[in-house]
Amino acid sequence: MRAESKAELEKIVGPTAVDERPVRDLWPLAIMDERAGTVPPRVLVVRPTGRDQVADVLRWATSKRVAVTPMGGGSGVCGALAPAAGEVVMDMGALDRVLEIDETNLICTCEAGVNGYALEQQLNARGLTLGHYPSSLPGTTVGGLIATRSSGQESSRYGSIEDMVLGLAVVLPDGTFAAPRPGPRSAAGPALHQVFLGAEGGLGVVIGAVLRVHRLPEATVGRGYAFGDLRAGLACMRSVMQAGIRPLVMRLYDAEDTLFSGYEVQEGECVLVIATAGLAEVAEAESRAVERFAGGARGLGEEPWQRWQRHRFDLSAERLQAFLTPAGAYLDTIELAASWTVLAELHARVKPAIAVGGLALCHFSHAYEQGCCAYFTFGGSGDDEVEARAAYVRAWEGAMSAALELGATISHHHGVGQARARWVADELGGWMRVWRAVKAGIDPEGIMNPRAVGGSR
Repeated sequence: MRAESKAELEKIVGPTAVDERPVRDLWPLAIMDERAGTVPPRVLVVRPTGRDQVADVLRWATSKRVAVTPMGGGSGVCGALAPAAGEVVMDMGALDRVLEIDETNLICTCEAGVNGYALEQQLNARGLTLGHYPSSLPGTTVGGLIATRSSGQESSRYGSIEDMVLGLAVVLPDGTFAAPRPGPRSAAGPALHQVFLGAEGGLGVVIGAVLRVHRLPEATVGRGYAFGDLRAGLACMRSVMQAGIRPLVMRLYDAEDTLFSGYEVQEGECVLVIATAGLAEVAEAESRAVERFAGGARGLGEEPWQRWQRHRFDLSAERLQAFLTPAGAYLDTIELAASWTVLAELHARVKPAIAVGGLALCHFSHAYEQGCCAYFTFGGSGDDEVEARAAYVRAWEGAMSAALELGATISHHHGVGQARARWVADELGGWMRVWRAVKAGIDPEGIMNPRAVGGSR
């Protein structure tokens, strides 16, 4: 059957655009399983070069009832890209053109396979920026950022991916093409393209996007502050956001993460790294306002900002894989989000829950007027793979339970996949019925990624 499927797919995209290999994303539990001897299955990978080929592959998959998972850069960390035997992966890497950069209207139109870092470089050369900087940016694609409902390090100024997408080009499971709608905004019905942001390839194949871009700021002013405790740092972050300042970067490290990140401060202090940007006089004025909001914190000057810039991509998912090489080791991140009144308690509950292996860190970023993201890193090792897996799963269970009990979201920007499949319905509640109805209506044969948003069941 595999040989027959391969031959049929080759007729659609050509013999050089189909291959057979194991495929997975960077979900740590899958890496641990593979390390323990579980070999991922070989699947057919098809690489279309345009809309018609995408549509024909989906029509073929619908007729055969074969599951298809779109693949971008493969840098996801939740196990959404984990095809089973007999399924097909659609590699979007050949759809990698930047079609237009409109410098007057600040709009960029590109295909889904465009590399996130390459796009940013092209924009920067014109004095522009998308403003989307996840730590995994060099390994991402535009389609992947959309599929996971991504957020980046500069989200407090520019927003997350849903704020940047003006429209999407999508091929639905039956081959129907939905083109981007016109205008910077429209009231001609709901913005239906938004259901594809965070859908993890479960509704169709995003083949292109119309994106809102920005002019690079004239000036950036970065500083660091040392707070005596976490609550004081969080209060400063809240004051900054609620005053209408939109910092380029604002990250507060708890005491353990402060030391781990190499900031030289007194024991127990928490470092806030913050940068304001824009016209030179605006950036300077906002920086002075931040200093006022920092109150009794100890000023650390520009060095923490400069240090953060040098190391901003050090903990990308790809680099974290190196820590998973030794037998019995585990390491992962969990990004939750909550309102300001909940964050300190969330931190107090999650830290001991994930510290079963010794390493438990947290920083706060992606701030809004209403709250921010709490980004936890945890790790450890067991005497064997069974013990390591048990500790890893226990950490996840503790973090998810704390988030749900406190009314925090179980994911700020990594998505659901398999990592959060057990808990997503608890958060969505009645909206899970809406998701399943949308899924059933758009994809009645169930051919699109069966591991998207907790699965299709």
